[in-house]
Amino acid sequence: MSAVLPIKVAAVVGATASGKTALAVSLAEMLGGEVISADSMQVYQGLQIATAKPTAEEMRGIPHHLIDFVPPGEEFSVARYCELGHAAIADIAARGRLPIVCGGTGLYVDSLLSNIIFADIPQDDALRERLNTEFAQCGGEALLQRLRDIDPETAAKLSPSDKKRIVRGLEVYTLSGTTLSEFNRRSRACPDRYLRCIIGIGYRDREKLYDRINRRVDLMIEDGLLDEVRGFYETVGQIPGKTVVQAIGCKELLPYLRGEESLEEAVENLKRETRRFAKRQLTWFRRNDKIIWIYADECGSFDELARRASDEIRSQWKV
Repeated sequence: MSAVLPIKVAAVVGATASGKTALAVSLAEMLGGEVISADSMQVYQGLQIATAKPTAEEMRGIPHHLIDFVPPGEEFSVARYCELGHAAIADIAARGRLPIVCGGTGLYVDSLLSNIIFADIPQDDALRERLNTEFAQCGGEALLQRLRDIDPETAAKLSPSDKKRIVRGLEVYTLSGTTLSEFNRRSRACPDRYLRCIIGIGYRDREKLYDRINRRVDLMIEDGLLDEVRGFYETVGQIPGKTVVQAIGCKELLPYLRGEESLEEAVENLKRETRRFAKRQLTWFRRNDKIIWIYADECGSFDELARRASDEIRSQWKV
């Protein structure tokens, strides 16, 4: 009986506003693929502009999966994302198409493509609630330091504001006596199910990326971001545990909508927080030595960027 060959999966990663969606769509056109989003905010319904969901025009007829399907008040975990992501990859591959994972949520990309197994990781709602309360009372840095003491590997990937993942790391260790990073190591010991090629979009000159971010924010404002956020808060803003309202592009505008600061101040804050977010994304992805980086500012055009990415994928798979 012959062994089952790993499924070929391409991925496009990088910072926000780096051009991931456009590149993934172009690769799908060139290589016969479909796109699977790896964005922790785009899974939620609503906030089309704030979460930068691709428009029909940007998709150019390429099917996109795992976008805009989770109600805004519903909890959504990386384990659930991987369950759905594996199913999407299998479906796309079974139809003779190339699955192309595209997004800036590093935890989603790594967990999906590295075959992290979540089935044996315990959960306890009461403990999680207690840890959430401690986070609110003591602050993120205090709980992150506690996580550093028991699981420095996981803690090194997180910022003090990453409440959900700090709490999860503490919860896993408290319930099992095993760190989250150890669970991940055990998962990676399992045979790979994917033959993956990960393309990262980089910028040698970081200011060029920041210019793209600033221009994107201005366009989002022009496209109606303020009205979208105002309407969103009026309809679902009171839902408990509403992760989506923490999306960058949403929470930064609240002070303006409350009359606490000017529009100019709110927009500048949004640009600053988006640049900081981009820096955190790049820090995460730089740890992955499997990523093939292509620098957009070294390409003469977007077509050259897409051609180089396509060539890298074909070369790696010798097709």
